[in-house]
Amino acid sequence: MSYQLQDTIVALATPNGSGAIGVIRLSGHNAIHISNQVFKGKNLLNQASHTIHFGSITDGNVLLDEVLVSLFVAPKSYTRENVVEISCHGSAYVLESVIKLLIAHGARAAKPGEFTLRAFLNGQLDLSQAEAVADLIASDSKAAQQIAMQQLRGGFSNQLQSLREQLVQFASLVELELDFSEEDVEFANREQLKQLVLQINIVVGQLIQSFELGNVIKQGINTVIAGRPNAGKSTLLNALLNEERAIVSAIPGTTRDTVEEVLNIQGVNFRLIDTAGIREATDAIEQIGVERTMEKISQSALLMYVFDSTQLGTEEVEQDISQLQKPGLKIVAVANKIDTGSNILSPVALTDVEFIAISAKEKRNLEQLKNLLFTTSIKGKINTNELTVTNVRHTEALQKTQQALERVLNGIDDYVTPDFLAIDIKQALHYLGEITGNVTTDDLLENIFSKFCIGK
Repeated sequence: MSYQLQDTIVALATPNGSGAIGVIRLSGHNAIHISNQVFKGKNLLNQASHTIHFGSITDGNVLLDEVLVSLFVAPKSYTRENVVEISCHGSAYVLESVIKLLIAHGARAAKPGEFTLRAFLNGQLDLSQAEAVADLIASDSKAAQQIAMQQLRGGFSNQLQSLREQLVQFASLVELELDFSEEDVEFANREQLKQLVLQINIVVGQLIQSFELGNVIKQGINTVIAGRPNAGKSTLLNALLNEERAIVSAIPGTTRDTVEEVLNIQGVNFRLIDTAGIREATDAIEQIGVERTMEKISQSALLMYVFDSTQLGTEEVEQDISQLQKPGLKIVAVANKIDTGSNILSPVALTDVEFIAISAKEKRNLEQLKNLLFTTSIKGKINTNELTVTNVRHTEALQKTQQALERVLNGIDDYVTPDFLAIDIKQALHYLGEITGNVTTDDLLENIFSKFCIGK
């Protein structure tokens, strides 16, 4: 990735397609000058930062649109460069024409994530905050939005920086010992260093553990709806979504493939997966459906085992569930069809299995079922005041940090020489620095920012 910070870049900052308005963003030293060349109204070069101006965009004598132009003069902008945002009418033709005109006057089309990349390179954001921008844009639930905002505002960065600063102090003392190796002096108190590393290791370990929850919040909770044919799985999916999403029929084996939809419960997305009924397949297509059901269960964190309360006894239910259980899978047993007035099974006597009786047809006890899904999965785990890691890259760097810190502890216990101790401390600092961007490579930056949308 070539950074070419001397270029002025331009891109559409709002989604493609027709809408009420579309915003075109420019950033760079010449952003205001280029905009002023095509803007008819006030002289933008003489206007103050953070002001908005009405006028028109013209291509020679051709009027393209009437617009509002917002000015952000460096360094008081998102990128710390001169930034101009042109609010046009949302015609795809108009927006494309204005962008082409700006490029003709000296701007360059921005690459994916290049605005945020410039914000990082110019010191406006660190790397973890820049990644939080992408997470915030992609957030589709309250919990995901809250965690992204927490990281964007520097909560994660501040804690890592604090850990890093403490370790740097000891690293410098150990390095100093190398300059006096012949005198056999010890500037870094080994016991104090050990206590510091132990404290840092605890925090790093907590951050690593938080990724399990963070990833669930970011990606949603894969929730399989499984059970025997005609248990009412598809009816339940439709009832939870409040729409006819899956085909419902009295004929067993109607669902041959998985049907997936998202249900938001208390700010967290549950990715519901309706599956083929589990039974001895009668044909090759149904057999494929049953195999996909088992595959989806193996990939999921939560299972809603739905059974017909008028047809199955306790032993059959427990037998089915025992065949579906796997380590880490949370299970909610759902007794369906209580609207028939038949006797309902007593709670399933299996450990780690929650139980609820409902009527999917009449939508009875569905709110209680939603609450049970939420409490079974994550109640008490979400605390927006605590830092939560949602990024795989961050988790991998923290794991490498932890390994380096373990080597430091072993080195202290084994009385290794300062040079070897310094190497492991530097490794820990390196991996912590990778998270915030104190340590970067071109390949790392390209991998991160290429995933951003153009215009951000």
